[in-house]
Amino acid sequence: MSLASDPRWQRFNNSEHPCPCCGRVFNGVFDIGYDHPDPWPHGNRGASGEDVLSVGEDRLGTDLCEMGKYRFIRCVLPLPIIGTDQRFGFGPWGSVNPDSFDTYVANGHDAEAHPFEGCFAWLMNILPGVGNQEPLPCNLIPGPDGQRPVLEVHDGAHELADWQENGITFDQLLDIYAAAGQDIRPHLLQS
Repeated sequence: MSLASDPRWQRFNNSEHPCPCCGRVFNGVFDIGYDHPDPWPHGNRGASGEDVLSVGEDRLGTDLCEMGKYRFIRCVLPLPIIGTDQRFGFGPWGSVNPDSFDTYVANGHDAEAHPFEGCFAWLMNILPGVGNQEPLPCNLIPGPDGQRPVLEVHDGAHELADWQENGITFDQLLDIYAAAGQDIRPHLLQS
């Protein structure tokens, strides 16, 4: 059966047919983002209500984080969904060296004077349903103008690299959502 003919996929993408058991409506693929890199010890920026959460010299914004000698950039880690042209994305943080961080920040202010071509990064969030318990080596690649950079896991470092290259099934996507605390599978099976 193709994904387009899978009744679960149809319900998942049809906001006009709520779940009969609870009325929940689905609008298709939604991404999972992270407020901060896992090592950040100072709490949740979003919950603080601050644009930038500052604790001593440490600072956490929506896209940049400085913690002691460590620097982090918020990224996108896309996973194509097999059988469709859609992608699911994690919104994790990548740890980069301070020089790369400074170049990335300067590029945002003057791209011609400070070109940023990407750099090595470590994936700094544990991703639900993926099984990474340690930071993973990645390439941080600049995103299109005004968009977050992309993290690409190094080949052979983890199964996630294969998922980025070849895609995930709809069932794998549902497993990721369930591992993140949003198990929507029962709602997609209701008729």
